[in-house]
Amino acid sequence: MSDSLAGISVLLIDDSNTIRRSGEIFLSQAGAKVILAEDGFDGLSKVVDHKPDIIFVDVMMPRLDGYQTCALIKNHRDFHEVPVVMLTSKDTLFDRARGKLVGSDQYLTKPFSKKSLIEAVIAHTQQYEDVDYGNQ
Repeated sequence: MSDSLAGISVLLIDDSNTIRRSGEIFLSQAGAKVILAEDGFDGLSKVVDHKPDIIFVDVMMPRLDGYQTCALIKNHRDFHEVPVVMLTSKDTLFDRARGKLVGSDQYLTKPFSKKSLIEAVIAHTQQYEDVDYGNQ
């Protein structure tokens, strides 16, 4: 499990230092290259600079919220295929519907576990033929 995400770059956009730090620890322990961003504007520039394999974006952020950030990524011709997972502490049907409208691929409720974070990355970045299920 320690290198299950080797070769995968993950962008984590969240205004909470605690969430960014825990996400970075969980993902880097699993072998992923982790890029951190503090808000939507910072995140958008890092999408362009780093071309991540998957993006986690917090819903509630100042200046540019997660919905706006996701919509901008999904409407860009170079990045619309990149999976975007919304991170939120308020998980209502309305929030999920709004996330779908802007093109998000999944919703993950905060606080997330290491397992749920890694499973989301694997689900959205690895093709079935590339997955080694080992003895599952």
